[in-house]
Amino acid sequence: MDKLFQFPDPVNETSARVVAAGVVIQVVVFVLFREGWLLVPLVYGFLARVLTGPTLSPLGQFATRIVTPRLKIEHRLAPGPPKRFAQGIGLGFSGLAAIGWAVGAPGLSYVLIGLLVVAASLESVLAVCLGCIAYRFIWECEDCTDISERLRVALASSVPATS
Repeated sequence: MDKLFQFPDPVNETSARVVAAGVVIQVVVFVLFREGWLLVPLVYGFLARVLTGPTLSPLGQFATRIVTPRLKIEHRLAPGPPKRFAQGIGLGFSGLAAIGWAVGAPGLSYVLIGLLVVAASLESVLAVCLGCIAYRFIWECEDCTDISERLRVALASSVPATS
């Protein structure tokens, strides 16, 4: 039972990025259909990943067992605790969005979901984990990778060259 509630350390960053892309898709579906029940699998996914990593998360299993092994790219490992912290932040945002929706405050839900989709998009597209950055500064994590170089490269590649 103890093994069930272990978070992987290190984490395959490719899988984390695939999960983040799945979160973006879930959020887009929620915004398109505006059905509160669509927040339930989103909240459950974050809760499952906080408690067990990918073990009890359907999206985590899909990412780690199906998508990541088929990607023929160099996989980078990242420390687990910051990724778990980031999942906890996602749980907080999605959970509060679900509560907001349930009590008739859809505006609050949309704001929280909007912030969540920004963070998940940054993770999935640029490998920039806002939760990991916060973790690094809060706990002065020496094992956490300094992403400044990756961020500089990502931003430089996303800006069109002028001639």
